[in-house]
Amino acid sequence: MDPLGALRAPEDPDCDVFLTGTVFLDIIFTGLDSAPVRGTESWARGMGSSPGGVANMATALARLGLRTSLAAAFGDDHYGEYCWDALEQGEGIDLSLSRTVPGWHSPVTVSMAYEGERTMVSHGHEAPSPAFGARAPGPDGHGPFPDAPPRARAAIASLTPGRPEAWVAAAARRGARVFADVGWDDSGRWDLAALDLEHCEAFLPNAGEAMRYTRTDCPRAAARALADRVPIAVVTMGPEGSYAVDGRTGETADVPAIAVEALDPTGAGDVYMAGFVTGTLAGWPLADRLAFAGLTAALSVQEFGGSLSAPGWPEVAAWWRGQPDPPARYAFLDALLPPQAGPAADRRRAVPTIGFRNPA
Repeated sequence: MDPLGALRAPEDPDCDVFLTGTVFLDIIFTGLDSAPVRGTESWARGMGSSPGGVANMATALARLGLRTSLAAAFGDDHYGEYCWDALEQGEGIDLSLSRTVPGWHSPVTVSMAYEGERTMVSHGHEAPSPAFGARAPGPDGHGPFPDAPPRARAAIASLTPGRPEAWVAAAARRGARVFADVGWDDSGRWDLAALDLEHCEAFLPNAGEAMRYTRTDCPRAAARALADRVPIAVVTMGPEGSYAVDGRTGETADVPAIAVEALDPTGAGDVYMAGFVTGTLAGWPLADRLAFAGLTAALSVQEFGGSLSAPGWPEVAAWWRGQPDPPARYAFLDALLPPQAGPAADRRRAVPTIGFRNPA
């Protein structure tokens, strides 16, 4: 399914969404009854491996039918080969701006899910510069990344306080609508002025981040404060849902979350972002965008792994058509879903293991 099919024109860019960042190999343990205890050995009832880091977002976008381009460095070890194949062959993500770095090993994250939360341990080294394949400017003005990213409908940036990203401004100049999130501020300053929001159309922090940056004690108040800085501010509130303010029109939307039993919350924020970007590019009303993003995030936490758990349209259709009493809030899905959706297993995807040897 192509959510932008009715909007596409010959002059449009080939890429719907461009993003860049670090790809990790994620190893996820699930089914732990409690946190590991020092000096003991814990056995997990479930385990899987998948591309992680920025790959979570790229996979979530691709599974929702958006043409996704990822620029990242990959190690030339088996982990890097697996991640590259899983993303390019398994998910159909364009890696033409990515490159394999000789002698550099892949960053790795071990994630342990228990009691509805997760604990992660990561290891890696910064990729040698330049991290991406450089090439001379072509007829369209495209030059070495990150100075001139490809034309795209949208770009997704992960902001770091005090560190402007030159490629974001370049993407915006080339017509991309910029969506941004932010991570935990280890410095403890939480200085909103240090975030480069100049080119962002939408900013999607979680409640804790939003309240710290705006010095407020309410997620909704934080969203209203952020809407003075960006056109659209969305604050995700976990089991309480999400709240958004369109600072251009004054419109607000408050959508509760779908109650589910969470197996692994890894990547849920990335999946939420992908759902919101999809709805925005397709021109949906603000409340529908929040509802769809929340639904995709809720579906993702019921499976393990950040990229592996990202739902596509078959999973969305299965959820909607499997509701004994369909909630009216999601009735907009009727007009989006195809009349017949095949089972989720019909589509080839990355498998939850680094791979088995072929039999002799």
